[in-house]
Amino acid sequence: MKKVCLLLACAGLVHATTFYVTVAGLGGEPEYEQRFSGWAKDIDKAVRAGNDVKVETLYGSAATRDKLRSVLGDIARDAKPGDALVLMLIGHGTYDGTEYKFNLPGPDVSASELATLLDRIPARQLVVNMTSASGGSRAVLEKQNRAVITATKTGTEKNATVFARYWVEALRDPAADTDKNEVISALEAFRYAEQKTAKFYETQKRLATEHPILEDTGKGEGTKNPSPENGQGLLASRIPVMRLSNAQNSANTPEKRQLLARKEELEQQIDALKYQKAAIPVEQYKRQLSSLLVELAKTQAELDK
Repeated sequence: MKKVCLLLACAGLVHATTFYVTVAGLGGEPEYEQRFSGWAKDIDKAVRAGNDVKVETLYGSAATRDKLRSVLGDIARDAKPGDALVLMLIGHGTYDGTEYKFNLPGPDVSASELATLLDRIPARQLVVNMTSASGGSRAVLEKQNRAVITATKTGTEKNATVFARYWVEALRDPAADTDKNEVISALEAFRYAEQKTAKFYETQKRLATEHPILEDTGKGEGTKNPSPENGQGLLASRIPVMRLSNAQNSANTPEKRQLLARKEELEQQIDALKYQKAAIPVEQYKRQLSSLLVELAKTQAELDK
C-alpha cells in the first residue's frame, strides 16, 4: 500500500504543469528595445524545451496590459494547486514613492494590479521582476506560496539593470546547477545572477546601482543571501525554472518520470529539513537526514540504470 501511495504521489508531481510567462516591456530607445526583446526570446527558447510546460512570451507591440491580463486570466482558469507559474518581467519600471508601474506599450501595469491578477492563480508562483525600480514592487507582490525576486532592493534604484542578462545566462549555464541534480531552481538561478551582477560592477569599477533581492516567505524585506539561518529561500529552492538536457532525457518513460519526480520530492524534503535544523534535536536531524540521503541514493541508482 505504501508503494502504491508513493507512486500516486509521484504521478501527481509528474503531471504538474509549469506555466512560463515572460514579458519584455518598453525600451524607450532602439538599443533597449532590442536588448529586452532578445532576452525574452532567449528565455522563450530555453523554457520551451521542457516537459509539461505552457509558455507565453510577450514583447514589442504584443506586450500590452490587456494581453498580459488575458494570459494571466487564462492561467487562473487552467492552473491547479500542484502547478507552478513563473512570471518574468524585463524592461523599465517606475516608482513614485507609492506605486510601482511596469512600462508597457499603452497603459502601464501597476504592482497592485499584478498582485490582484496573480492572487487568482492557485499554483505556487515565482515572480522575477528584472526592471529598474523593481524593488518598489516587492512589498505589494509578497504573498505566501509566492517567491518574489527583484533586480533592485528599492524603488529608488532607477537605472537600467543588468540582472536580467545574468538571469537569462543562469538558465543556460550548467554552472548554475550548484547541487548537480540537473535542475536549476529559482534559488540557484537567483544566486548565480546576483553574484554575476555584483561582479559586473566590481569589474567595471562602478558603484552598483542595483542590488537584487529574494523574498519567499510572504513577509519581510527579503535578502541577497537566502539561507536556512534567515529563513529565506526554501520555496525558491522548490521551484525548478530549468531542467538541463540530461534531466529531460532521463524522463523519457513513465517509470523514469516517476523516479525523477520522487528524486525532486526527496531533494525538497532534504532542503526543508535543513531549514528546520535549529528547531529539532541534533540526533533526530541526523537520523532524518541519513534516511532521506539513503533513499535519494537508491532513487538515483534506479534513474542511472
